[in-house]
Amino acid sequence: MPVQVGKIIEGTVAGITNFGAFIDLGEGKTGLVHISEVADDYVKDIREFIKDKQKVKVKVLSINDDGKISLSIRQAQEKKKSTAPSELEWSSPSKTSQPESLEDKISKFMKDSEEKMQGNKNRVKQVRRNTGGGNRG
Repeated sequence: MPVQVGKIIEGTVAGITNFGAFIDLGEGKTGLVHISEVADDYVKDIREFIKDKQKVKVKVLSINDDGKISLSIRQAQEKKKSTAPSELEWSSPSKTSQPESLEDKISKFMKDSEEKMQGNKNRVKQVRRNTGGGNRG
């Protein structure tokens, strides 16, 4: 099968480096999967995700004029069904409930704000305790 940009093909891990993995695509062709194209998550050590001689599906991202083939394992994987906000079911407010008055909204806002401010004050106190009072002398 010829190597074409955009195609998903199977290859074999031929070598692993700190920056990516070389994939043998057959027909004497080898491509590189950069470490950023291995998984959707952050990859610190590529060897935790792939092993030497492992069969992998890759998507051909590009083929340079000098013949270098750029590949992606991440883009070759089927996307997990995400729960986009448009797909979520929203409960509509009950028709029998009265709309909140401005006073109720302000009261709720003030309560939430005071709770957040108190949390911030507590964090500042904790940081000062841990750093010796925060005096800069």
